[in-house]
Amino acid sequence: MLQGYLLMGGIMVAMAGGGYLYYQDTQERIATLQKNNAKLETAIAISEESIKTLQEDAVKAAELNLKLQADLQKAEAYTDELRSKFSRLDLVQDALKDSVTLEGKMNGATAKLWRSITEDTGGDGSRPLPEWLQPIQQPGAGSEDRDESREDNSTSGSTAETAPAE
Repeated sequence: MLQGYLLMGGIMVAMAGGGYLYYQDTQERIATLQKNNAKLETAIAISEESIKTLQEDAVKAAELNLKLQADLQKAEAYTDELRSKFSRLDLVQDALKDSVTLEGKMNGATAKLWRSITEDTGGDGSRPLPEWLQPIQQPGAGSEDRDESREDNSTSGSTAETAPAE
């Protein structure tokens, strides 16, 4: 009978040891699962924030796209207007008739464009014109000391607008 009690005691100790090992293993798994759950919750929060940011960016991109489309339509309309103006011009004939006035108009339009480009790229438009666009002295146009700029901001007038050189 003693052997039966010892056998029973041995089985109970083995079961208790197995239960203890099972309990320890289960606790380790629970701890690992809790850590993984915390990581997943953080990943979900980051994903939701990223989705929200992407949606906001998509809305901004759509708004900017609409603005760009409107600007493109304006640019295309302006291009059509310029094509129409150029189709009505005969620059060769104008150059043969009055080259000085034509040169003044061309230099004026170029100066206006140059200033516009300067302003569009961050300048204030007050930077001096490049040397190649400086006014040329007209022979017989008055005193030798007089320096005139033949800047004409219009495309239809026949007289040149004068301003002091920069």
